[in-house]
Amino acid sequence: MTESAASQLDQIKTGYGFEGAALELGVAMHGGEPQPGVPVRLPLAMMNRHGLVAGATGTGKTKTLQVMAEQLANQGVPVFVADIKGDISGLATAGESNDKLLKRTQALGQEWTPTAFPTEFLSLGGRGKGVPIRATMTSFGPTLLSKVLGLNDTQESSLGLIFHYADKRGLTLLDLKDLQAVIQFLTSDEGKADLKSLGGLSSATAGVILRSLITFSDQGADAFFGEPEFDTNDLLRVGADGKGVITCLELPQVQDRPELFSTFLMWLLADLFHDLPEVGDADKPKLVFFFDEAHLLFKDASKAFLSAIEQTVKLIRSKGVGIFFVTQTPKDVPDSVLAQLGNRVQHALRAFTPDDQKALTQTVRTFPNSGYDLEKLLTSLGIGEAVVTVLSESGAPTPVAWTRMLAPTSLMAPSADATIDQIVAASPLAAKYGEAIDRESAYEMLNKRMEAAPAPEASDPAAPAPAAPPAQKPAKAPKEEPGMVEQVVQSGAFRSMMRSAGTVLGREITRSIFGTARRRR
Repeated sequence: MTESAASQLDQIKTGYGFEGAALELGVAMHGGEPQPGVPVRLPLAMMNRHGLVAGATGTGKTKTLQVMAEQLANQGVPVFVADIKGDISGLATAGESNDKLLKRTQALGQEWTPTAFPTEFLSLGGRGKGVPIRATMTSFGPTLLSKVLGLNDTQESSLGLIFHYADKRGLTLLDLKDLQAVIQFLTSDEGKADLKSLGGLSSATAGVILRSLITFSDQGADAFFGEPEFDTNDLLRVGADGKGVITCLELPQVQDRPELFSTFLMWLLADLFHDLPEVGDADKPKLVFFFDEAHLLFKDASKAFLSAIEQTVKLIRSKGVGIFFVTQTPKDVPDSVLAQLGNRVQHALRAFTPDDQKALTQTVRTFPNSGYDLEKLLTSLGIGEAVVTVLSESGAPTPVAWTRMLAPTSLMAPSADATIDQIVAASPLAAKYGEAIDRESAYEMLNKRMEAAPAPEASDPAAPAPAAPPAQKPAKAPKEEPGMVEQVVQSGAFRSMMRSAGTVLGREITRSIFGTARRRR
């Protein structure tokens, strides 16, 4: 070993020699061989500084995620992971040894013991294996729903007005048919006065949104919205043995709806942000959230939506939540978000096309100075190897380290269906969320109004008009309300606070940075 190589390994050993609790990621490499005496680690207290796990398909991202989830659980930290392909379900089953695996672990100096971890399985609306989870339409909000429906800026603004109207009128939006009913009412003869009072909402735009919702419903999306709504506090559980519970959201059955599941994950984060108290810097995070296939979240996102993501990532750290985006290249993540990801695990990249080469060059520029030729190294890394840099306990970047990652101790393949079925059947969440509830909400409320409305020819001027809220308001009300709403929506509905009484559970609603419902219990 040359003097410069020895010096580089010494720098890595010193740079990753943390005093506090840490995750063991792997060991440094030199000359193609692992160096067991030079561990590469990640401080547990820095996990809420967020991170990125990137690399081409088949380079070992999933196994890295698995190793990190295992070690977090062992140290009492709950974990959430979106299981796009079903690969992560192996966390619930002890690993299986073989000669190849044991040869690798021995070379790393890893004491490998097959271990199963406490795991919960969830599924969106019961599509696939797992306890079904849902969100109410009121809670999901207009900004995230616009992303799912692919609405343009004008349509998103109009959808924000519709949600505002429902909030103010106490029209509970639980599922898709509730929102459809509100739009149908506003565009009907009975709702003309209310539609006009909203100012910025045209009947034509309302019709476009309604058609989008009907198409969305025809695709089976009804199952994803409704009650009982998932309480994100259920992601923060620690078992009786002190291990953090790993929650896997199983998504193979909805792979053909990438906008839906990626946006649903953002709803989970927004809800956590609303509910969790400030904790500042803690010895370990309350939850670490792995956002797989992260590029789907950012694809075709509006500037307002990206701004909201950036703000959520920036602020949720103080709530004790760490977010790790998992994707193929750093360029999949906007610069404003990437700048907040202090922990980096970069697996191999391919450079088969000019675009690949450009992505490689851009990736190299995102790393601190190192003694490696990173353009060469990143294209020659073996499976299960990565280039790593993290934040030290003082918050400074550690030296860039060519690392061979540790092997997971749980099963490196999907768990058996029977195992998942047993876990789901025994889960305390099954009784809580297993059966959908369809109680009275906007759909039923508006139908009652329509049924109670007198026929036009029999209309009595002295009789009450239950078909619509009273049209008579204080002199300034029609002027002030549209002006306020237009101003809010045009600057992004998520930056306002829209209050209402008599909503989904009779609680006050404050719409947050994503337009999601902040519920004051």
